[in-house]
Amino acid sequence: MVRKRVIVSGTVQGVFFRDTCRREALAQGVSGWVRNLPDGDVEALFEGGEGAVAAMVRWARTGPPAAEVRAVEVREETAAPEELRGFEVRPGPRDAG
Repeated sequence: MVRKRVIVSGTVQGVFFRDTCRREALAQGVSGWVRNLPDGDVEALFEGGEGAVAAMVRWARTGPPAAEVRAVEVREETAAPEELRGFEVRPGPRDAG
């Protein structure tokens, strides 16, 4: 089990990045979450088998068809995996109200 956090920059909000990420993660058998950040970036946490998490990091580098990914920062999580169940889209600051 590995765990990686990614910050994706570019045109990544309002292009179905989060929902597509959720579907891709479920297809890969990866658990975790994805959310919008106030600065326009998207943050995701991927947890699962090494190959499946690596596939999600590769996917994040392009995202869905309408996205224009400029940069992806990948952080290795040193904490033990939380053994999350499923993959959820978490609300971001722009989702309130």
